[in-house]
Parts: sequence; structure tokens; C-alpha cells
Amino acid sequence: MIKETYLGVDVCCVNESSILDEIDNIIERRLPSFIVAINPEKIMKAQKDINLLKLLNSATIQIPDGIGVIIASRLKGGKIRKRVTGIDLMQSICKRSAKNGYKIFLLGAKPGVAEQAGKILEDKYKGLKIVGIRDGYFKEDETIIKDIKKASPDILFVAMGSPKQEYWIKNNMDKLSVPLCMGIGGSLDVICGNIKRAPKWMCSLGLEWLYRLIKEPWRFKRMLVLPVFLIKILKGR
Repeated sequence: MIKETYLGVDVCCVNESSILDEIDNIIERRLPSFIVAINPEKIMKAQKDINLLKLLNSATIQIPDGIGVIIASRLKGGKIRKRVTGIDLMQSICKRSAKNGYKIFLLGAKPGVAEQAGKILEDKYKGLKIVGIRDGYFKEDETIIKDIKKASPDILFVAMGSPKQEYWIKNNMDKLSVPLCMGIGGSLDVICGNIKRAPKWMCSLGLEWLYRLIKEPWRFKRMLVLPVFLIKILKGR
């Protein structure tokens, strides 16, 4: 896949449709692959953490999840023009899975959340096969790995928060025998209604960050990452 690089971090120049087509290829080949969502906050953290930088760049697909990445692409003459958010992609994967018969395993979140989210997804996408569910409160990886292997899913969604979920995926990919893994952060809580997402019109305009800031003012310091990121991009032109 064509990739652009921002402050050393790769981002795929893709839209949702092309990602779904690539996922079909990944599952057909059954080669361990994983998807990571890239936003300015992760890129800036990677500037101070070489291990995180390597982790992000080792992903098979780095989706442009963050309006700052879109702005950076425009500033540098790139071709990324639309966000591909993690939760939207996850649900589109579920829709494709229901159509193509792919099996899904949900791992993570608090006890009961994944179960509730699984039922909601099965009701929404008729024919969806969720073959395993485990919450994120476990001490030993081996038991979880055995459960996943026994269920033999085509896709594993991991909801542990980033970058913990990506490190977990990377460290265990070769043991899981799952073609596609993807970290989904708080997506299961959003699906269950425990966390409210911005209205669709705000999401379409790239203003989801503003909605979060209004709802959670304590995020202000984290939001300052965006202008710092864009300044660094401009200096590197």
C-alpha cells in the first residue's frame, strides 16, 4: 500500500473501501497482519519513544485517524484527504465479515462490555459470527492465546487502549494464528453507549476533537499536541 511519512511515522494513503479489499486479501492469504490507527498524538509520542515508532511502522496498515494527519498531508502535498476512524472501520469490517463469513473474536474492555457489544453487533449485522469474547482483565497471556487459537477467528479486535493493545498484538501475533488483528481502543464502550461519540455532522467535518474537548475539558493539554505537530510539519517542508 502507498504510504506517506510524517515525522518518521508511516500513514497509508487509503480510503475505507481499499482497506476492506486488502483485508479480504489478508484473510485469504492468512498471513499475520495488523492495523493501527495513526493520529498526531501518537506521532508526537513516537518522537520520544523509538520502540513506539518501530511498533507503529511495523503495522501492515496504518490508517489516517485524526484530522491533523489530513492537514499535514495537504501541507506536504500528499494525497491523504479523508479520515478512516478506528470505530468506523471496525464496524465496516463487521459488515464485510457478515457478508463473507469471517469469524471474529472480541478481546478487552471491562467485564460484560464485550459481551454486550457483541450482541449489538450481531443484531446490527445479520449473519456475523462472533466466535469468542474475553474481557481485558486477565493476568496470563497463555490462557487467552489458547482460547483464541481454539476459536480460530479470522479477525481479532483488541480493546485495551493504545499503545498497550498494539504492543500486545505485536508480541503475540505469531502465536495466535489469526490473519488480521486490530486495536480498537474504547470502541466497544462506544458501541454499548457507555461513551458518547460526537454527532455525525461534527465527525464529517473533522470536529470530533472539539466535541471531546467540550465534554472533557481536562483533555485541553492533550489537544495542544495538534498545533505543535503541525508546526513541526511546517518546519520540515
